[in-house]
Amino acid sequence: MRVSVIGGGSVTDETYRTAVALGRELGERGHTVVCGGLGGVMEAVCEGARDAGGHTIGILPGPDREAANDYVETAIATDMGNARNVVVVLNGDATVAIDGSTGTLSEIGHALDFGRPVVGLDTHDVPSVESVETPVEAVQTLEKTVGVE
Repeated sequence: MRVSVIGGGSVTDETYRTAVALGRELGERGHTVVCGGLGGVMEAVCEGARDAGGHTIGILPGPDREAANDYVETAIATDMGNARNVVVVLNGDATVAIDGSTGTLSEIGHALDFGRPVVGLDTHDVPSVESVETPVEAVQTLEKTVGVE
């Protein structure tokens, strides 16, 4: 399954560690990470996924694929700015939101509009977003919701 992971571009050390753990869990379970390709949660989740042998896709806001963080395996330049948020969530079968501000909130809205299940780790309190406590719980919840065994 492809999982869109959305969240803050600038995060605390604790949030970074949580995102690395999420990426590792996704990679170990054979899931592909789709994200915005830059820093913060995006970098951390890609780091964890790549460390576990997982595939990572970064949907970048600018025209330069080289702007992707070092853990993005497949960089996609859009030159769309924040409009690329739609592309990030559209390319996942499900979404995990970690932390984040208004950009993350917009991605949550788009994911819900597309009918994607959304799980939240310390993020916005939005109806239809299932709040969980750990990265393992996030992945298990998505797998159950999407029907991945």
